[in-house]
Amino acid sequence: MSGMRQLDFDDYVEIFRRRWWLVTVLALVGAGAGYGLAHFLPKRYTSQTLVLVEQPTVPGDYVKPVITQDVNQRLATMQQQILSRTRLEPVIQQFGLFPEDIKQRSMEELVQRLRETISVTPIRAMTGTEGRMLPGFYIGVVFDDPHLAQQICSTITSMFMEENLKLRQQLSEQTTQFLSKQLEDAKARLDEQDSKLADFKRQHIGSLPDESNTNLNILTGLTTQLDAVTQALARGQQDKSFAESVLAQQLEAWQPSQVGPNPETREQQLSARELQLSELQSKYTDDHPDVIKAKSDVEALKKKLAESEARDNAAYPDKSAKTAAEPLQIQNLRAQIFQIEQAITERTKQQEEIQRQIKLYRERVESSPAIEQEYKELTRDYQTALAFYNDLLSKRDQSAMANDLERHQQGEQFQVLDPASLPDKPSFPNKQLFAVGGSGAGLSLGVGLVLLVELLDKSLRSRQNVETALRLPVLAMIPVIGAPSGKRVNKSVFALKI
Repeated sequence: MSGMRQLDFDDYVEIFRRRWWLVTVLALVGAGAGYGLAHFLPKRYTSQTLVLVEQPTVPGDYVKPVITQDVNQRLATMQQQILSRTRLEPVIQQFGLFPEDIKQRSMEELVQRLRETISVTPIRAMTGTEGRMLPGFYIGVVFDDPHLAQQICSTITSMFMEENLKLRQQLSEQTTQFLSKQLEDAKARLDEQDSKLADFKRQHIGSLPDESNTNLNILTGLTTQLDAVTQALARGQQDKSFAESVLAQQLEAWQPSQVGPNPETREQQLSARELQLSELQSKYTDDHPDVIKAKSDVEALKKKLAESEARDNAAYPDKSAKTAAEPLQIQNLRAQIFQIEQAITERTKQQEEIQRQIKLYRERVESSPAIEQEYKELTRDYQTALAFYNDLLSKRDQSAMANDLERHQQGEQFQVLDPASLPDKPSFPNKQLFAVGGSGAGLSLGVGLVLLVELLDKSLRSRQNVETALRLPVLAMIPVIGAPSGKRVNKSVFALKI
């Protein structure tokens, strides 16, 4: 009847007083049942080992590690590799595990059963430490034989140790090999850029950007030299004309005084006249009076020379006959003219050479902007290739040092702090835990039975139950007087209003 209204705290206390024995009995029975069940269940033993993650002995500031993968990720990768069929099947065969099922079940099922007995639990880092640093991890193996559990745990731990060392060395060697290959390619590109730059320098030697100021200075100096040579050449030509005119006057005054023929003198006069004619023709046109007069003199001298040679051949059959020598003054003039001609020839060659050099340096100066742009592009490509090569060289050297560090086992490695333990009591089933669980189950069952009994109970045990059931108010409560001893009766008798 109490289920017909909302119960309060007093109602629950009253229910507990009436039914406490039922809850207690079921809780005790449940505890005993749980303890007994734990006694008959198959036992499982847990062997556990603690592995610490040791940091490299050489600080990372001196030898930068090439393995940047998080330890947690690497541990998860190793766990997948070690717990694979390839690695666990030899363990089953080595220790003869599951002998009763080895012929009845497939190897996949047996490997899965062994895999479920192995657990890897990382250790949480302390608060305030770096999140990437994994202090260590536990390896646990649960098996029905304590000795097999210990042996399997030791084997799995050794696999983790070997796999970590192998993985780190493999990653270090692969990184070093990769960087070495990239370094070879970078060196080939650097040599190619170096060859292009050297060829460019050979092709444009003297026109490179750093020689621009030198070319301008040389061009200025050559222009000054050209002016000086031109002026000296003009003075030499003037001196030659003056000396030739004086020589002509001396010859005209000296020739009439000669008694015998002098073909050598006439030939010299003819040469002088021809030189004078050439000089005049370089200055004037053919219609100029001086040019016409010089041509007439040359023709007359040629005619006289021919007549003189004819007479000399008839009069002097002996060719060794000598004519009278020219005066010293005329000979000096001829020598002076010869020296002037040599100087003019030398100055002319010098002028042509200076003009050629001026043309060369002017072309260099004019082409300097385009060459400078191309040179900058080649230099930029070369500097980029050189910087890339030096960067790869530095990384390769660091990777090689890190690889040596791993080979000498001075890098990050796993160290067994606690070897695999030999369990002296089973980890499953836990009798105390089963007893507590059975007691909790009995307690829950008792509470449920109590609620069910109270819902089925139609007794009126309080004023509230009466008012709820009859929907009439209570006028008075009459206490029970003289109840027999040893018997429990209701404390009150209710009077109802009709």
